[in-house]
Amino acid sequence: MILEIADFRITPGQQAAFEAAVARGVDEAIRHAKGFNGYKLNRCIETPERFVLMIYWDTLEDHTVGFRESPAFTTWRAIVGPFFAAPPVVEHFELASKS
Repeated sequence: MILEIADFRITPGQQAAFEAAVARGVDEAIRHAKGFNGYKLNRCIETPERFVLMIYWDTLEDHTVGFRESPAFTTWRAIVGPFFAAPPVVEHFELASKS
């Protein structure tokens, strides 16, 4: 399993609207993508305009090719993109150890 982590900085005062947009974007654009296994959205306490989105994929290619190169990605960005104060930083991780 691959963990995608997207670090977002959004426009101040838009936290609730961004959270709703992420939920809508997952429902409309990501949920049915091949290899999608769930997500978590975390809001930063110290920096309220910062969010970390974690999406679980079966393989790296399920995200980087299957989703990112599909029309669903364009839909996703149209829903959440208007909230970005800066481009998100997106990286992928694989499990190294677990408790």
